[in-house]
Amino acid sequence: MMLNHMSIQCADLGASATFYDAVLAAVSGRRLIDFSPEAIGYGTTGPEFWIGGQQTGEGFRETHIAFTAPTRGAVDAFFAAATAQGAEVLYEPKEWPEYTDGEFVTVYYAAFVRDPDGNNVEACWMA
Repeated sequence: MMLNHMSIQCADLGASATFYDAVLAAVSGRRLIDFSPEAIGYGTTGPEFWIGGQQTGEGFRETHIAFTAPTRGAVDAFFAAATAQGAEVLYEPKEWPEYTDGEFVTVYYAAFVRDPDGNNVEACWMA
């Protein structure tokens, strides 16, 4: 993975933690470090994705976050977990041929939802 870690600020850390606990479990992620109320780190072998309370700025700027799913079924499980948490559906799980190049990515299967802060959160599986 090229990304070492990323962090987002959340208006309600508790609501976001409940959301990410559920959806990341579907794609093999889990809460690894909990420094509540300052920050929570998620990952598989180390904290790669962090959430924390709103600390800077006023207003909202949408962030797009894509989590790798190990299987197509994990994308479906991510979507089910997100909608069970009341997430707004942006796109239901489906293949996205426009995101394939025929060489590195031949199949791109993904679902997109909004987290409690309105960020665009995706789970994707690629072949």
